[in-house]
Amino acid sequence: MSNRRLKVAVLVSGSGSNLQVMIDAMQAGTLPIDIIGVISNREDAYAITRANTANIPVTVLSHAPSGKRMSIATFEKHALDQIMAWSPDLVVLAGFMRVLSADFIHAVPCAMINLHPSLLPAYKGLDTHARVVRSGDQHHGCSVHLVTPELDAGQVLTQAWLSVDEHDTAESLGKRVQKLEHRLVPFTLELIAKGALDLTAIKAGQTTGFVDLPWKLWLD
Repeated sequence: MSNRRLKVAVLVSGSGSNLQVMIDAMQAGTLPIDIIGVISNREDAYAITRANTANIPVTVLSHAPSGKRMSIATFEKHALDQIMAWSPDLVVLAGFMRVLSADFIHAVPCAMINLHPSLLPAYKGLDTHARVVRSGDQHHGCSVHLVTPELDAGQVLTQAWLSVDEHDTAESLGKRVQKLEHRLVPFTLELIAKGALDLTAIKAGQTTGFVDLPWKLWLD
């Protein structure tokens, strides 16, 4: 297994709680990663403050000079230029709330992974917690998957599971799942950094060798 540190770029849109988990683990020396840059598509995202506090370079691509929202094409051009300049080993979408084009995904020179708040392939898209509550599912959780042009459809790498309580609301379930996310993200990054998850091989459709995907954690 590899002992080198994984160079990671992170795309964010919101509060950045999972970014903070990554920063804390990096600074504590418990996770072999270096977060080399953060890109936010919102200038009011609290994740920017978290990155600035940790002295991590930040690029904000939220508004054009005129004050209007950037088009997705403009955002992607500048984001891709920045990713190329940073030259990461991995791009992590952590609460990034913008759909990326196939051209952008194919142009990024390394693997991209996304954290999604459901047990994929169930509940792709938005409002996952409310949909789980309405459906009366017994289990829920979160997934880390490879990013592909089809929304939330890339190979699922890892999942964390919990039991849905009969009294759960969408809000309470969301808070419980967020706690799972904060454990699943560093677990997944460690597997990648140490070579237990070979993303190049997985993207090429090769088997992982000693465990079927996804790795599943029961964290009730």
